[in-house]
Amino acid sequence: MFRKIILSAATSLALTGAALAAGDAGHIEDVTFSFEGPFGTYDQLQLQRGLQVFTEVCSACHGAKFVPIRSLADDGGPHLPADQVRAYAAGLDEVDLPDGTTRPREWTDNFPARSGEGMGPDLSLMAKARAGFHGPEGTGINQLLRGIGGPEYIHAILTGYTGETKEEAGTTFYENHAFPGGWIAMPPPLTEDQITFEDGSPASIDAMSMDVSAYLMWSAEPKMMDRKKAGFVAVTFLILLSVLLYLTNKKIWARVKGKEFTA
Repeated sequence: MFRKIILSAATSLALTGAALAAGDAGHIEDVTFSFEGPFGTYDQLQLQRGLQVFTEVCSACHGAKFVPIRSLADDGGPHLPADQVRAYAAGLDEVDLPDGTTRPREWTDNFPARSGEGMGPDLSLMAKARAGFHGPEGTGINQLLRGIGGPEYIHAILTGYTGETKEEAGTTFYENHAFPGGWIAMPPPLTEDQITFEDGSPASIDAMSMDVSAYLMWSAEPKMMDRKKAGFVAVTFLILLSVLLYLTNKKIWARVKGKEFTA
């Protein structure tokens, strides 16, 4: 009897632990981005809007110290004019020099970093550091079909606030269905019509979240389009090479196998 009680208690604890683990995972919804899939590409206007959201909202608490400012003018990205990128760089925080002085930030520098109390994590590689989807038993099969899920994770965090708050140890936490554990210390950063886009695009929370998520995916992997093009050429070459090798093999071994082969 005592052994049965122990086994029952152990089973209950295991089930409780599994339920807690499942609840702590957070809920990430799959949304569609233009750059997904083998032939997807970045939307230039969306990246420009995402840059505006990052600059006016996110950059107050989050840095992007691994992103060169000059890359904003590159093809496949926001593709801003060079003079506009230089002006944008000059409006960012000044660069601290070793001798204690400062100088204006130039477009050859990287985005500013953010550190200290109340500052959030660097967002340079956040879209690749967070995986929203996982395959069965950690195989990652879902990521092959639906992407890594980093942009979806960011979008889910920004749109996952419920409005509920609680205070623990002097810190205010905000309920967020997408964040692991369900509570996050970051206040909701976006509000309706918070930003006015030059192209007249809507500034709903969902739209701004989509734009900045796409921009952060580009900042994490700015050469994605070049990689896809190179991959397509490589796969095409390998297919043609395989066909030629197959036909060559048939030609060489045709007489040995007693079959005449004509190509």
